[in-house]
Amino acid sequence: MWHFRLWEIQDVAVFLSIMLYMCHLAGAISIYSPQRSLIRSVQDDVIFSVNFTCSEIPNIQWTFMSGLVSRMIGTWQPGGYTNITEDYSSRVQAYDNGSMCLSDLRLQDGGFYVVTITESTGSSKDFGFVLKVNEVLYEDLQYLTVSFLALACLAGLLMLAMWLLDKAYKKIMACKRRREMPGDARKTDLQLGNFL
Repeated sequence: MWHFRLWEIQDVAVFLSIMLYMCHLAGAISIYSPQRSLIRSVQDDVIFSVNFTCSEIPNIQWTFMSGLVSRMIGTWQPGGYTNITEDYSSRVQAYDNGSMCLSDLRLQDGGFYVVTITESTGSSKDFGFVLKVNEVLYEDLQYLTVSFLALACLAGLLMLAMWLLDKAYKKIMACKRRREMPGDARKTDLQLGNFL
């Protein structure tokens, strides 16, 4: 009937244990993010949202790369220490789930951001984001608004000058007509002007 040898069962058990351990190591760290490419404007805030799973308490490290520049932003552990570099200390907020918020964006912040999750066993995994930072459009709107107001003031001054010149022209012409009138007509005209 069913005859099992003891060493065969033990061999299968050892093999399965090794396979489970290898699968555990291979998939020990997984990182997920709903959005890997982000576009923001200058002075906005951005959240690099990640979720990770691992078998131990990890060490989370964020790094910024752009062209030839590469600099560390900070490292932390969930519920443990937080070490944000001086360049970013006032602008970065670290979250236990690995996410990071970078506030008051500058044009120089555009580039590639990498989060590295490392376990105490030495296994680690990287995950990257691309951030594009656009210039603020309202500066252009402010320029247009100031230009519009300056032109409106200039147009108002020109209209006032035209109105004053028109009044002055009418007075000059009225005085000129009075001088050209005969003496009696001028008195009558002056009397009519006083009467009105």
